Amino acid sequence: MAGTKKTMDGNTATTHVAYAMSEVAAIYPITPSSNMGEVADEWSAEGRRNIFGQTLSVRQLQSEAGAAGAVHGSLVSGALTTTFTASQGLLLMIPNMYKIAGELLPGVFHVSARAIAAHALSIFGDHQDVMAARQTGFALICSSSVQECMDLALVAHLCAIEGSLPFLHFFDGFRTSHEVQKIEVIDYDDMARLVNREKLAEFRRKAMNPEHPELRGTAQNPDIYFQGRERSNPFYLALPGIVSQTMEKVGALTGRSYRLFDYVGAPEADRVVVAMGSACETIEEVVHHLNAAGEHVGLVKVRLYRPFDANAFLSSIPSSARKITVLDRTKEPGSLGEPLYTDVCTAFVEHGDAIPELFAGRYGLGSKEFRPVHVKAVFDNMNGSRRKFTVGIEDDVTGLSLPVSGPLSTTPEGTIQCRFWGMGADGTVGANKAAIKIIGDNTDLYVQAYFAYDSKKSGGITVSHLRFGKKPIQSTYLVDDADFIACHKANYVQIYDVLEGIKEGGTFLLNSPWNSAGELEENLPAAMRRTIAQKRVKLYNVDAIKIATSAGLGGRINMIMQTAFFRLSGVLPFKEAVELLKDSIRSEYGRKGEKIVQMNIGAVDLAVENLVAIDVPESWKEAADERAVDFRLGQQMPDYVREVIFPILRQKGDNVPVSAFAPDGAFPFSTSQYEKRGVAINVPEWIKENCIQCNHCSFVCPHATIRPFLATDEEMKEAPQSFETLPATGRELKGLHFRIQVYPLDCMGCGNCADV
Repeated sequence: MAGTKKTMDGNTATTHVAYAMSEVAAIYPITPSSNMGEVADEWSAEGRRNIFGQTLSVRQLQSEAGAAGAVHGSLVSGALTTTFTASQGLLLMIPNMYKIAGELLPGVFHVSARAIAAHALSIFGDHQDVMAARQTGFALICSSSVQECMDLALVAHLCAIEGSLPFLHFFDGFRTSHEVQKIEVIDYDDMARLVNREKLAEFRRKAMNPEHPELRGTAQNPDIYFQGRERSNPFYLALPGIVSQTMEKVGALTGRSYRLFDYVGAPEADRVVVAMGSACETIEEVVHHLNAAGEHVGLVKVRLYRPFDANAFLSSIPSSARKITVLDRTKEPGSLGEPLYTDVCTAFVEHGDAIPELFAGRYGLGSKEFRPVHVKAVFDNMNGSRRKFTVGIEDDVTGLSLPVSGPLSTTPEGTIQCRFWGMGADGTVGANKAAIKIIGDNTDLYVQAYFAYDSKKSGGITVSHLRFGKKPIQSTYLVDDADFIACHKANYVQIYDVLEGIKEGGTFLLNSPWNSAGELEENLPAAMRRTIAQKRVKLYNVDAIKIATSAGLGGRINMIMQTAFFRLSGVLPFKEAVELLKDSIRSEYGRKGEKIVQMNIGAVDLAVENLVAIDVPESWKEAADERAVDFRLGQQMPDYVREVIFPILRQKGDNVPVSAFAPDGAFPFSTSQYEKRGVAINVPEWIKENCIQCNHCSFVCPHATIRPFLATDEEMKEAPQSFETLPATGRELKGLHFRIQVYPLDCMGCGNCADV
């Protein structure tokens, strides 16, 4: 039974189910899970009804610990309850999780799995948080894609009720939580029909009630605590069977089948990888590619991780498999093996007839890219002898990393791949989210969008990765083979390698004031000009800032760049795309008034008129480098900055080896002085006639761009003519010269100085 197809991210897909199947949500925001609570709260405010005909009661607590306590209390009172969290937030919930599991309460936690702050904070994804909670007694079920977020979230809620145990449903933070795909949406009426009403009534009857009181939360002595701890064993023993049956019911409803452990690949595979999470999508893509080339490999996707059903796991592996690699997206320093690897070893030792050759790999910590070349290296390693390894980094300290050779393209043929470079808060990400929904909801194409951010958020760098194609897209990694690249910030061409991986004959769209080949020759680095000419890249320029300013939109260039994308990409007939774009403007900005709507629609029309095709000179093929890579710094860089900091600033941090870092995560001081981005559209100018020397502008400047100076008569003799000053005010400053100096390369264009 097919559902309605809609374009959404993993967080929204999960919330669609959590909202339907819950009566209470106790929440506290934490990246990247905040969106789930926000969406649930928004739907509740709109009066959306769950499967019980109620509006979800959403309450924000003062901390994650408070949210978990509220979940516990709500469950004890007989209300189906959920929450959303990640990282340290999940760790703060652990004490309450033990209580919820110990009391057999059917709550469901949805976790956008994320790294734990250890030697450094990381807001990005891996499985460290979930693995730190695996001992609590919660059942753990894992989704690998946006569609699975919806399907397995439903399995989790149904099984919690059926099995009288709490569930932790997790999926990779950012990679799945924020990835946008077109999926089939399960209807609330269909969900309602799958609920075991007798079990639900039994849960209600157990609720705390003064009419039939019970004593709970006792303190127990050594004589009985152990027995009580073992008393819940039958519930855990029964749960894999319950999950399996529920997967069959959900599969009958949706047409998508799941097992506790799903195998894909050659029936007679000799080498098999075991993994869970978004990596399974990439591994499956590579498995099909390698098998088509004559190899015999396979993949086991772990769905239900706790309780771990050894027999179900072993039955999922082909009898032909002689070598098995287990991939973990977490690290337990000092252990004999990471959690999934340890469970697999135990399954073979305790339940297997024969033990194959076992390999253990660690990958993807902190959202580190896991690409097809890495998967191939894992399969190739099973023909070697490195039993324990890391992949995706260069470990030149302990020598654990696998050698990787590439590239390897496994994305389905005919898939259009696009990359967009933008700045946080310039509208690029929002525009691409709108574009992907327009394409997904108005064509038969499969779509995928993923948005890579740095940690600076507003004013930081954003790179949007979009794919469109006629076949399902399982490429859960960044676009590195692009048909279309857009750069929405002109000065990025001088800082980053924005054209890396562009295809022969691809299209490059630049937002800049340089509307001719001559101007571009003066401003584009020689390496970029060589790439454009040698790869026969079709080059276009649009002065989006000028258009946005004339349309009254300030620095919001999103609609202009989105229009140019539809004009050049050919994903949709352009006239149709413009109409859909204008419809999305009316929908998105309608509540802000007709004036805002018309300003954005006007920007769309202006974008078409001002898009300039550039004739690329043949001479660009031999363009010579005129300046060093560190031209913006104007000073000699220390070795550490050149070898570590500068590659990070240029988005090349993946290439920095392990030995470059301190074991305790310490960094030297004063490295930010070498980061000169110059991203502001408008920078402040000191008007000395208006200055009262209050220094408020300098005080509020968040990036120390505005700097007050005092100079002596002697120093002024060396000053250039343009160095204008005022006599300094204040008795102790008599005879000194005052000036406000602005440093444009550090400015973010926030306008705080002008406001104050």
